[in-house]
Amino acid sequence: MKLKQRVVLLAILLVIFIFTKVFLIDNLDTSAAHREDQRAFQRMLAGLRVALEPRLEHTLQSPWEIAAQWVVPREVYPEDTPELGAVMHAMSTKKIIKADVGYKGTQLKALLILEGGQKVVFKPKRYARDYIVEGEPYAGYDRHNAEVAAFHLDRILGFRRAPLVVGRFVNLRTEIKPVATEQLLGTFMTVGNNTCFYGKCYYCRETEPACADGDIMEGSVTLWLPDVWPLQKHRHPWGRTYREGKLARWEYDESYCDAVKKTSPYDSGPRLLDIIDTAIFDYLIGNADRHHYESFQDDEGASMLILLDNAKSFGNPALDERSILAPLYQCCIIRVSTWNRLNYLKNGVLKSALKTAMSHDPISPVLSTPHLDALDQRLLSILATVKQCTDQFGPDVVLVEDRMTLSHL
Repeated sequence: MKLKQRVVLLAILLVIFIFTKVFLIDNLDTSAAHREDQRAFQRMLAGLRVALEPRLEHTLQSPWEIAAQWVVPREVYPEDTPELGAVMHAMSTKKIIKADVGYKGTQLKALLILEGGQKVVFKPKRYARDYIVEGEPYAGYDRHNAEVAAFHLDRILGFRRAPLVVGRFVNLRTEIKPVATEQLLGTFMTVGNNTCFYGKCYYCRETEPACADGDIMEGSVTLWLPDVWPLQKHRHPWGRTYREGKLARWEYDESYCDAVKKTSPYDSGPRLLDIIDTAIFDYLIGNADRHHYESFQDDEGASMLILLDNAKSFGNPALDERSILAPLYQCCIIRVSTWNRLNYLKNGVLKSALKTAMSHDPISPVLSTPHLDALDQRLLSILATVKQCTDQFGPDVVLVEDRMTLSHL
């Protein structure tokens, strides 16, 4: 064989070798990523049940110090949280040392300070579990049980971007009124034999108080994020106008996502993928009210979209508001890890997992059966939407790798 032929043959073999190696490495990497997703899913399932008990082993720290140390730019709490039950037990039982009107907003809430100086947000029960909220998908009062359910769904999806929430019963007469500020105390009243309050907020009215059963009020408490992590508020690019007859641009412009991709912080970094994760999360819980969102301050788009204020959810199990998914079906991209997790949750696994996760909450049962059934049905719609995208653009375009190494040091 001539030298020239040998050189050509060697070059061809070298090219084949390189392409084979790259192909194998890519497939090995993909397989390894999928295996890690499967392992993470199994770890999540194994840790679903959170028994609320006070014991904290191997540490002299308070539950508040532990929870504060969990927070990093891309997580509110880590995947492995053996102390979660103790923190949530403290949230649901620690003595209330001060009560005030809630921070500014549209809905009734109270700001409580628990023993040890920890702030929590208390949202009172306004509806029975089987009450159907009619009208627009964002209609009605806040639902305290929705906050509890949304937190556990955040755990199941593996996002870990929602602050801790747990149900709590409080005695308004003995636990709240003696430590209430004058501003909050001035909103208390008695209706029949029930103690009630209406607080202070944009929609708070003396004629629409939240009432306890006698003196005992059911509600949810949300753990306040550490003050060392100040929040920055952003207008959601897919927010609604809330004005009859006036549509937002995304509601009539099918190319709207292309415009979003050209604006900061959606032109680079993880924020747009966070928006799409959030759309999936909100569609599952039926939350069409995320007109703004929060991230950590001065993050230049690198920190997570924090899943705060999920109480306008689980209002009507029969209403599947597809417009919530607009970021997904207009951008047609999704994290591979999110896509894998959604597929693992098919065939009734999501409903079963959420039911198990909420079973130890003090206000259990948190959701009615129709709401749990709706989750599985909505999951199918999400999977079908992604399939439409992959059929149109191909999986290489739609499924995006975005695996960030997280540190809790």
